[in-house]
Amino acid sequence: MIKCQTCGTENPDRSQFCDECGTMLNSRENENKKTDFRQQVYEQPVFQSSNVTSVGIPIMAEVQNEENLSFVENNQPKKNGVHASLIIERGESVGTEFMLVSEESNIGRWDADNGIFPDVDLDAHDPEAKVSRRHARIVHKNGRFMIEDLGSTNGTFVNRGRRLLPGTSHLLNDGDEIIVGKTFLRFYTNE
Repeated sequence: MIKCQTCGTENPDRSQFCDECGTMLNSRENENKKTDFRQQVYEQPVFQSSNVTSVGIPIMAEVQNEENLSFVENNQPKKNGVHASLIIERGESVGTEFMLVSEESNIGRWDADNGIFPDVDLDAHDPEAKVSRRHARIVHKNGRFMIEDLGSTNGTFVNRGRRLLPGTSHLLNDGDEIIVGKTFLRFYTNE
């Protein structure tokens, strides 16, 4: 655990920012480790699905070494319509990856009673229900990715910036952190 120098909150070892106050955490690991987050994620179990035919299917296979890592990448070829991916980077579901294959991908929580079936379903990964049923949308158009909040209760944040205004598009770049409710995601493009 890393203790925040500002508020004293204990944060997970891989944290770069305090969960409580948002202060950048100073740790030897954060100062010395300049690796791509995808490499860090593959140190954790990653989920791989054998069928990547719809958006937001969690990947369900354990990656234990570099041989398996290349196997995972080979099973998710960019040519099969996967434009980008979101990887959960905090909590019990670290490493869960969602493939974005549509031009529009909705992020939220599944609700069959009300006919809400988001492309990126965070229901099982959001035990405190901080993600709204219809929380945010990522749009892929003309080679660019944009995210917009859909009027969520707890907000959408990119790179710990200000809360996105509902309906206002924000440009996404490879490696951006997206926070929806209390779920921390990392955005990666496959282009």
